[in-house]
Amino acid sequence: MPFDNVLALGALVSVIPLILLYLLRPKPLQVQVPSLMFLLDIKEEKKRFYTSISKIVKDPLFLIQLLVLILLALAAASPYYETEEALSGDHTVIVIDASASMQTDNRFDDAISKAEDYVSKKNTIILAESSPVTIIEGEGADATYDMLDTLEAKSTVADLSSAISAATRLLSEEGGDIVVISDFTNWNGDDPVNALKLAESYSLNVEFVIVGNDADNVGFIQGGIETDDDSYTYTGVIKNYYNSRQTVDIEIENLKSGNTKSTSLAIPAHSTKQFQLTNLGSGITEVTITNDDSLMADNTAYISIPGISDRQLLFVSDVDNLPSMIALSLIPSIELDQSEGVPNALTDYSMIVIANKERTLGSNEISALNSYLNSGGKVVFIASEAISSGNAATELKELMPVMPESVIDADDGVTIEVLQDTRLSEDIKFDEVAMYHYLNATERLDTTTLVATEDGIPILSYWSFGEGTSVYFGINDITGESAWNNFHNLPEYPVFWSKLAGWLGGTGDVQDYNLKTGTISILAKEQEIETPGSTETTTRVYYDETGVYQVAGKKIAVNLYNDKESDTTLSGDDVIERAESDNGAGIVRASSYTGKQYLDTYMVILVLLLVLLELLIIKKRGEL
Repeated sequence: MPFDNVLALGALVSVIPLILLYLLRPKPLQVQVPSLMFLLDIKEEKKRFYTSISKIVKDPLFLIQLLVLILLALAAASPYYETEEALSGDHTVIVIDASASMQTDNRFDDAISKAEDYVSKKNTIILAESSPVTIIEGEGADATYDMLDTLEAKSTVADLSSAISAATRLLSEEGGDIVVISDFTNWNGDDPVNALKLAESYSLNVEFVIVGNDADNVGFIQGGIETDDDSYTYTGVIKNYYNSRQTVDIEIENLKSGNTKSTSLAIPAHSTKQFQLTNLGSGITEVTITNDDSLMADNTAYISIPGISDRQLLFVSDVDNLPSMIALSLIPSIELDQSEGVPNALTDYSMIVIANKERTLGSNEISALNSYLNSGGKVVFIASEAISSGNAATELKELMPVMPESVIDADDGVTIEVLQDTRLSEDIKFDEVAMYHYLNATERLDTTTLVATEDGIPILSYWSFGEGTSVYFGINDITGESAWNNFHNLPEYPVFWSKLAGWLGGTGDVQDYNLKTGTISILAKEQEIETPGSTETTTRVYYDETGVYQVAGKKIAVNLYNDKESDTTLSGDDVIERAESDNGAGIVRASSYTGKQYLDTYMVILVLLLVLLELLIIKKRGEL
């Protein structure tokens, strides 16, 4: 019988003390006897010894206790026997393409059906979206079948290579199989065949399974919004993937006003045509292709235009024409009010920037900010002497996500680095910012810091205050000889302020209201959001469906806008051919596998029964 823990068999030596215990007798008295009597007594002692051995062997308590010790030692050694099971015992990672093109006809349903053929004893499911999404990990066959029935395709472009790499990392030590099920028509990132080669270098079995057939489609492949004063113009591009000319019927509806209108476009085979809407009103506008085709994810263009109340911003400063104020004023969708102080009435503003350089805020101003934050407002504090520990009032410092201290002078300059990648840091070269003066500060317990100096001093931090959000921006924006840094001279400076205004909710550029699928945004705090298909509470929003999301009071329109993903005529056969040439025959799924059936549980149960039997014998003897 094989054992998983052979060393545990050493516990069998415990039977030796048991035997000695039963053989133990009191020491005999020493007396003087004739030699002949001594020889006769030796013979008698031998006879008594063998009689004792015979007696203890026949004692049921001894036999029970002996069996208990032996069974416990064997159970600790994990004995097992091998059996042939119907399913594979390997860990199988099933990577399923959940991109928009998989919504074509029955492609995703076919993928689920094929995935069921590869379910083994231990399974992991990874959905290949713009980022890999692990659905279950290391689950059994029943749980895997149940989960497969609940999956749906999304509206992103799949990064198949990243999903395969995630599966490779998971199996790199224990080994196993990777099954990739996709139409292989389009992807982001590296070529999936390269990811297959990497997985093979870890001695993993990889198989590509293709689904889907050619289909016809008409859909929006591009869309953009241009701003002229307070007027918005939408320009979309519709492509016809049919082999014949198509008349495309379009219905336009503004969900806020309820106004609708219709039009038609004649588009030649495999050609595109622009579609334009002018003077768009605020709210959500849906532009829908009413023709039936094989892919519905690209048949509606969602457009979101912020209302006036979403775009009012208050900039408080004792210095005119600061770079931050100029950057915010250049955002077409923002209505910027400048003030030297904080007014009592702040309800009209979606965001307030405090940029005083020398003047400290009065108690009435601090009280107004406190009420504004508690009621859900957003405030950005820009580092300066005015909010340093020696100047700012205690009540003001309590509103900020950091505890400000004194100003630090760094003649040689210090660099700053991004601690968490978010939309705020995307395309912003923080590593090129040279800091010569900055405010020493310490983040609070519940603060999130996105950017800091190389020494860990927070530069961009936020926290929740009441129902609102307070942000600390440690890059002072004073110019001239007194400048603290060079950030305001970089071309990314106005881009950052546009991103910050949009991230805080409701005051950014109109582009912040109109996103492409696959975008990820980080919220200032955990909150409830509405997706096109559900409601969830999160701090991280993954826009993987087309439609309208409601996030932090904003209605965000999300569209696919991807030519190759909408091209349902593409074929992934070339990927399969390259994969098979590199991968040989792929995974050979065995009809059965050798499994281990462990006996330790049964041995422990038998021990318990033997202990009960021992107690019954002792009680019957009257010894209990």
